Amino acid sequence: MADGVVMREIESGDVMDMRDETSSEVLDEINARQSQTRLSVILAVLFGVVGFLVGTAIGGAGPVVGVAAFLPGMLIGKWFDGYRRVSVLYYDLEQDAEAAYGRLVAAFETLTGCAGRWHVAAGGKIEDLTTWKRNAGASMLVDKKPTTLATTLPQVVRSNVTPPSIHVGRQVLYFMPDLVLVKDGNRYGAIGYGDLRIQFAPSNFIETGQVPSDAQVVGHAWAHPNKNGGPDRRFKNNRQIPICRYEALRLSSANGLNELVEFSKTNVSQPFCQAISALAQVHGSHRSTLYSAGQRSLTSRS
Repeated sequence: MADGVVMREIESGDVMDMRDETSSEVLDEINARQSQTRLSVILAVLFGVVGFLVGTAIGGAGPVVGVAAFLPGMLIGKWFDGYRRVSVLYYDLEQDAEAAYGRLVAAFETLTGCAGRWHVAAGGKIEDLTTWKRNAGASMLVDKKPTTLATTLPQVVRSNVTPPSIHVGRQVLYFMPDLVLVKDGNRYGAIGYGDLRIQFAPSNFIETGQVPSDAQVVGHAWAHPNKNGGPDRRFKNNRQIPICRYEALRLSSANGLNELVEFSKTNVSQPFCQAISALAQVHGSHRSTLYSAGQRSLTSRS
């Protein structure tokens, strides 16, 4: 609960439940490799202990030699782990698949170009007048934080493709050519593009922080409004707050994915959704990617 509002988490389910027939073999290999003990830890400790014993035996410099031996052991272990704990995914894309994936990468670059990019972790409806006044007349309160969009591979994968990725709280979504790889700690799941549902909608957000440079300001709200929208004179320093037009993008699936991200510009999500729909068709899916349009009035509390 925040500021008297019951906040409902927007959270995905267990990543281990996110799989289908086409991804099971790859996921089993990745998760099996990740479950292996890190040789970097074992060798670092082993080298350190041996160094300590040798140093003590030759003249009492055990701690110094032990610390000096620790780093080489860790580096050698990391080198071995780079082979033992990493899966190789090589893609030889046909022309239509390569073109569809190229459109997704280009659309993702449009998203990364937004000055404001957030992951929305929770939201709650404002239902009483006191809270409504305290939050500039917003209809909802949301908990959101800046997030990272990048073109990068997870550390456990080597590939000839470097995919777009979106951080969504504790999880990271990697948009590979054939599926969305979902990272949660050291565990991985996957969503086929035919199973991925995407909805996007513009939203009016009462921005109490810094307004992003590319945001459209569509109006202003009083920090403490009256029922008619005017300023409540009982509050000192009652200022006007800009209302920005943002765009929300929800990603979900029947097997547990449920995430919401928001961007400071509108009309940026549709090309990304269209590219995902095209990839779903290329991979032979008969399930459709969803689009929607709507409008909400929001404010945030971190």
